[in-house]
Amino acid sequence: MSYLDFINQRGQSVEMHGFDPVWMPDCLFDFQLYLVEWSLRKGRSAIFADCGLGKSLMELVWAANVVRQTKGRVLLVTPIAVGLQMLQEAEKFGIDGCSRSKTGDLASEIIVTNYERLHYFDAKDFSGVVCDESSILKDFKSKTKDAVTAFIRQVPYRLLATATAAPNDFHELGTSSEALGELGYRDMITKYFKEDQRTHGSVRQKYRFREHAKIHFWRWVSSWARACRKPSDIGFSDDRFELPPLHINEHTVKASRPADGMLFALPARDFREERAERKATINERCDKVKDLIAGKDYAVCWGHGNAECDRMEQVIDGAVQVSGKDSDDNKEAKFEAFQRGDAPYMVIKPKIGAWGLNWQHCCYMTTFPSHSYEQYYQSMRRLYRFGQQRPVTVDIVTTEGEERVLKNLTRKASQADQMFTELTREMQNATSVELDTFTQKSEAPPWM
Repeated sequence: MSYLDFINQRGQSVEMHGFDPVWMPDCLFDFQLYLVEWSLRKGRSAIFADCGLGKSLMELVWAANVVRQTKGRVLLVTPIAVGLQMLQEAEKFGIDGCSRSKTGDLASEIIVTNYERLHYFDAKDFSGVVCDESSILKDFKSKTKDAVTAFIRQVPYRLLATATAAPNDFHELGTSSEALGELGYRDMITKYFKEDQRTHGSVRQKYRFREHAKIHFWRWVSSWARACRKPSDIGFSDDRFELPPLHINEHTVKASRPADGMLFALPARDFREERAERKATINERCDKVKDLIAGKDYAVCWGHGNAECDRMEQVIDGAVQVSGKDSDDNKEAKFEAFQRGDAPYMVIKPKIGAWGLNWQHCCYMTTFPSHSYEQYYQSMRRLYRFGQQRPVTVDIVTTEGEERVLKNLTRKASQADQMFTELTREMQNATSVELDTFTQKSEAPPWM
């Protein structure tokens, strides 16, 4: 192999690694049909579609096409809470050959499992893999990201699907690119970003775009991903996806007494003070939640710590808590009870139930602020999604000392909106990463 051939082989291109669709069910909306067809022809791609736009259905149709084309199997990996719902979606839309496996058995063509069970499977047994809620890959240092990336890079056909691809920073898109066989995370950073020692408020931004690289970055992402928060982002009508009003309210409660050594409450200045503030106001905040949900037919009460969730379960009549100590079967039983209406009030942490679940029967939730925009957004979109018929109310219960947390959440929300705006703008101008062209000939030193 010549050096030029080696360089060309290492370059990124918009080459399609897939195939033309072999089966498309009538239940797909027009924009869903477009996204599935594009992702099948691409072969290794990502769909960053907002909550409620039907990613589960698109994933199942994509998997069914890979099965029919290759006569092989597809592994569909989900968060723990979503596995059973994925099977229900398959049955609802008439997608056959779909079963669930927790121990690595291969009982059907489409195998649904959760990320914690991935080590039971061998990548060689599959022609395709789907990562549902693939934002799990965003942390480039996590063991889960390493394990998932190592697994799916051995599989010919790959699909990543999430509504929050890079909830905290743009360069987190590099972990998705790496999993799909595009630029690796470090290569992406080197090409498009540079280190920045400046500060933004109290948050240090480690990287910023290189001069003139921004537009090329978004065009490159658009060569392997499609993103939309509504069908019109990709040229289709929003008529059937207009949602009812969303009402977000803030309720500030006061601590029974100020922090030691203080005459009155002050905004927390760091994570230590924020933790102390939350600990000191557990009773006040949870009692406020109890008052807010009085008279509601259904409600989801989100908490971030065990003490918060235990307190809410204790003071709210009829509340059922899904906790980390529950077995997978117990979690699923409680989810089903809530969806059936047997348990009107759900107490849960976002890290357990904020991804993938459909709770359109409920139109009310409470939450406490945190620094995770992704958890907040995903929590809210369990209710506020396609199929919701009533206005949705989100009550944020906060304290006088959590001003810094709310400001950080607002900043991250703005950044996420910017990412989707940039990405959708460049989707129609998707280009490959161009190889640098050198015009000067290299010369060997005289002493060689």
